[in-house]
Amino acid sequence: MCRETGRARLSYRRAEEIFEENTRLLANPLASPDDIDDLDGWTLHRLRHSALTHDAEDGTSTPILLARSRHASVRSLERYARPGVDSVARHVAERDPAARRRT
Repeated sequence: MCRETGRARLSYRRAEEIFEENTRLLANPLASPDDIDDLDGWTLHRLRHSALTHDAEDGTSTPILLARSRHASVRSLERYARPGVDSVARHVAERDPAARRRT
């Protein structure tokens, strides 16, 4: 029970089950709703990876990413925050001195 609300707390395991069950069709957009019991949905762990990757792509600093993810080392964070090719190209282009002179 939660002291503040008096309601039962949702365990991580149960939250994971609910999330996975309710994202099966989203994770498999070409699947038929009839096949929902045979599909895998997204996991909370995957959601964590995505959130950190999006933050990294948006330019969030490494110290903030480490604090948010509660990782002690950059090496462990590397498995989570993986900016895509387009994001890296955009980052480089935005910091190109020649491009800044043209604008």
